[in-house]
Amino acid sequence: MNIETITLLTVFVPIIGSFTIPLASLISKPVRSAWAVVLGAATALLPLFLLPTAFAGGETILRKEFILGLDFILIIDPLAIFMSIVSSFVGFLIIIYSLGYIHHEENQNEYYLLVVLFIGSMMGLVYSGNLIFIYLFWEIIAVCCWRLIGFYRLKDFVRKADKAFLVTFFGAAVMLLGFIQIYGSTNSFDLTMMRGTVIPGTAVLLILFGMFSKSATVPLHTWLPDAGVAPTTVTALLHAAVLVKIGIYAYARIFLYTFQLPGDWPNIIPILAVISSLVAAAAATVENNFKRILAYSTVSQIGYIFLGFSLANEAGISGSLLFILMHGLAKAGLFLCAGIVIHATHKQDVREMGGLIKTMPITAIAFLFCAFSVIGIPPFGGFFSKFLVIMGTVQAGHVWLAAVALFTAVLTMFYLFKVFSQVFLGEAKVAAPEKTKSMVFVVALLAFLSLVAGIFVSFPAKLAEVATAHIGWWLK
Repeated sequence: MNIETITLLTVFVPIIGSFTIPLASLISKPVRSAWAVVLGAATALLPLFLLPTAFAGGETILRKEFILGLDFILIIDPLAIFMSIVSSFVGFLIIIYSLGYIHHEENQNEYYLLVVLFIGSMMGLVYSGNLIFIYLFWEIIAVCCWRLIGFYRLKDFVRKADKAFLVTFFGAAVMLLGFIQIYGSTNSFDLTMMRGTVIPGTAVLLILFGMFSKSATVPLHTWLPDAGVAPTTVTALLHAAVLVKIGIYAYARIFLYTFQLPGDWPNIIPILAVISSLVAAAAATVENNFKRILAYSTVSQIGYIFLGFSLANEAGISGSLLFILMHGLAKAGLFLCAGIVIHATHKQDVREMGGLIKTMPITAIAFLFCAFSVIGIPPFGGFFSKFLVIMGTVQAGHVWLAAVALFTAVLTMFYLFKVFSQVFLGEAKVAAPEKTKSMVFVVALLAFLSLVAGIFVSFPAKLAEVATAHIGWWLK
């Protein structure tokens, strides 16, 4: 298969395949679940065939012309390939984990349909080179997110799902206004035709509002901790691989690959990113709900990624790209470990847990390994990404921002070690053995990969370096 065919399959196999999942259930529930796994596996496997293209630094544009600038454009370059591999792989592991986690739940047809459509829409957004198609896939993901957060259909859960949808939908609508303003000044939605264009500051503000709302950046972050009412598999999708990474990816595609930021925006965005990271880390230190602690942690780590991208230097961009990979692996592991604990204990307050390392040794070790990576302890993968971002901050002359970022890393260590101590150490308060093999296997694999990604960091670092050189053409 050629590059264009592989990319089209990566996008449309999960999107079209998702709607066949209810049909597969007519045969049997095991067939339905197996078909969802097959779709997830195919989506994760296909981008791997594009790795030679990514390492070569090549770019292929696939274009189908329509009317009024609404051309269907796919950009197949190192940035898109990198992001598609990370997102699809973590999404696939979450589907495997789901086999054990939701096997007793109702509405499994809808669940698997939405999860696979979620992943497929992410693939569509990642490769899109037209602002309107970015918006289209953005909103499909929002609808999937809305239904999945309210999966249990309890009144309070539905209310929080509505909140997540309204915040992100409003942000996307504001962002669309920015896209329309760009069209008004350039007469194009085609990102490949606008590289190097300076856009109005108001358009930047509108687009950033949409990105910050989707990526749960302070003060538009409150919907993400509330989304913890969703099944743990869904929260892992939101935090690790798909939803909150959309805003980050869109920032890289729009403001690094395509446009030049006007005025003081290059100095303002790093400050906003660091403030968001610090505030969220402080909130995590005083929270006691397992999922909400990890949710605030996600908001904090997203701040690092925005910081690296906003610095617009080689170390910062490469660090942020690595951060997407390392955080995706480790944060998925943390949430899925939390899922095992909550699934077994039926509790979410970490103060009501304790001593679980005795009955959940694999989960405990996996949680610790993933926490090491999120904190940034060598040789785990998170160390290298966080180090590069902070180094890029210093190189950009923002020494005080680097100091705040380091302090935030200390807070990260504090609240994750506190959670580990309260949940897994001390006196056992509840008997909760590890039961489901598929769930335990996935968290063990993610913990292992968080370590291996650090030991063999040269491989993903090379891909991040090539992607940085490609999108950061203006660095030269």
